[in-house]
Amino acid sequence: MFSTVLVANRGEIACRVIATLQRLGIRAVAVYTDSDRDALHVERADRAVRIDSYLSIDSVVAAAQGADAIHPGYGFLSENADLARACEAAGIVFVGPGVKALEVMGDKIRAKEHVSAAGVPVIPGSSTVDAAAAERVGYPLLVKPSAGGGGKGMTVVERAEDLADALVGARRVAAAAFGDDTLLLERLVRRPRHIEVQLLADEHGAVIHLGERECSLQRRHQKVVEEAPSPLLDEPTRARIGEAACEVARTVGYVGAGTVEFLVSDEAPTEFFFMEMNTRLQVEHPVTEAVTGLDLVEWQLRVAAGESLTLTQADVVLTGHAVEARVYAEDPLRDFLPSAGTVHVLDEPTGDGIRVDSALREGLEIGSAYDPMLAKVIAWGPDRATAIARLDAALSRTTILGVRTNVSYLRQILADPDVRAGRLDTGLLARRHDGRATGADAIHVVAAALSRHHVTEGAWASDGWRLGAPRPTRYEVGDVEVSVLGDTVAIGDADPVPARLVRRGPDAADLELDGVVHPLRLVTNGSVTWVGDQGSASELRFRTRVERLADDLAALTHGTRPVDPQVRSPMPGTVVSVEVGTGDSVVAGQILLTIEAMKMEHRVVAPSDGIVTLTVRPTDQVALDHVVATITGHPDEGTPA
Repeated sequence: MFSTVLVANRGEIACRVIATLQRLGIRAVAVYTDSDRDALHVERADRAVRIDSYLSIDSVVAAAQGADAIHPGYGFLSENADLARACEAAGIVFVGPGVKALEVMGDKIRAKEHVSAAGVPVIPGSSTVDAAAAERVGYPLLVKPSAGGGGKGMTVVERAEDLADALVGARRVAAAAFGDDTLLLERLVRRPRHIEVQLLADEHGAVIHLGERECSLQRRHQKVVEEAPSPLLDEPTRARIGEAACEVARTVGYVGAGTVEFLVSDEAPTEFFFMEMNTRLQVEHPVTEAVTGLDLVEWQLRVAAGESLTLTQADVVLTGHAVEARVYAEDPLRDFLPSAGTVHVLDEPTGDGIRVDSALREGLEIGSAYDPMLAKVIAWGPDRATAIARLDAALSRTTILGVRTNVSYLRQILADPDVRAGRLDTGLLARRHDGRATGADAIHVVAAALSRHHVTEGAWASDGWRLGAPRPTRYEVGDVEVSVLGDTVAIGDADPVPARLVRRGPDAADLELDGVVHPLRLVTNGSVTWVGDQGSASELRFRTRVERLADDLAALTHGTRPVDPQVRSPMPGTVVSVEVGTGDSVVAGQILLTIEAMKMEHRVVAPSDGIVTLTVRPTDQVALDHVVATITGHPDEGTPA
């Protein structure tokens, strides 16, 4: 085995690879950029080297001097044939397949042609990207970056008139994320199920599969919840799809761990179509590890070191069931836009059958430069129902305060009757779960108000001194008014109920509300209080009396016109394009500019008709709610009183 391995990645996957390296007694070298200087993977490695970019082959190879091998993780350079060549030239082992497999399978167009020639069924598509080709493929269709993965840049096009805009956006995302803007068109299969097969292959010709994973719970083509094995496949189909995946690997002389992805119709579960091969470790590999008992990273290393597989296909036994949930830095209430912030409070679950792959720690700054995935929570059980129940319980014990996440949204998914019954497809989340039900509940609002009340009560400035009977102190928490009087609270116009908040520490408290005690995590930062429990977390902002008066005055002044003519960024990120110029006349809904964050683009549109004044340019970095433009009325409309 190797003595020193460099991990050319960051975040939770870097921590996960480092853990196996250190278990095997291999020295782990991390790389980091300036924004990751204090990251957990840097702390856990035996040595860390600063690089300019995780996408810089020269920087990565230079940092690996003295190492025996480079493990690329997933994303970034993990499927880059040029990195494999550079490793070979430098005398360093690339922990992954050979150049041929990377080149053939790294190009979706070439991969489909290759496996189709080998007799593996594929979905109709075209490597020519124009209106005529789209008509031949047929609508609805999917625009896909040829060199990409993870759903980045994939766009559904329902009508011919939407094709041009979809191609522009997909090319921009593909170029930014993968350095290659080549696209392909593919027929969109309605209500498909996404099933992938995990492979292991050595350089001596042995190829086996480790069963399949169901990855149908997706949002915008990005996987959210995965499981192994699939609840759809029967044993004969499992054997056939596994053998088809092995044949794909054999045709390119594949070596290492890899995954072949298929689309399977829910209406015809014995039929499957090749989509692509991922020539790397997958994000969802822990569920396969849980049901097989194998460490896939260890086997990657052993195969890369020239060892033979000691397993045959007959040795692979799937035991029980495993489910994984991806924790993202995103705001379900704002259409899942990426979020940023500082982790003030962190609770990660433990227990029977529970595993957490994470790079989180308290004090960590979450920025917008990289993918929004923060961690993965994995649960194993002897059967599917037990695994789902354990995962839900684990998520209920997960607290992340300081940055908005999708943890409560994940619990909603797991509670869905169709999810529990295994009736899945890739469009289920879009149809049923839009994130709007993840807002702050009464418990969080009351806890925030009482926390603020405890700090300010007794101070004359908090509510003023007055003669007569005591009057309640009112707090406006977000859009909700809470009145506190003695040991009672009232939300809005509701009747007061008994309430008491007892601190158990600097970031923990018990809220006794109407006779029921709720243990909470709670922290205040300026005018914002974060409250979390049962996997749910709320960012609650207090509005002062001055702010309320200003809003009321603005509403009176502007009448039916927008209260705020300023257009603000819906997320922190980078301005990648500007579609209008200062002084242009725009109409409501017209695209003004595009902001990219965490490999996701968001188009900012005009809220009303008027004349636009821009305050940003392409490449500018913007924060959440940063003013990017101002819309003023047309001169002939006159000036509002």
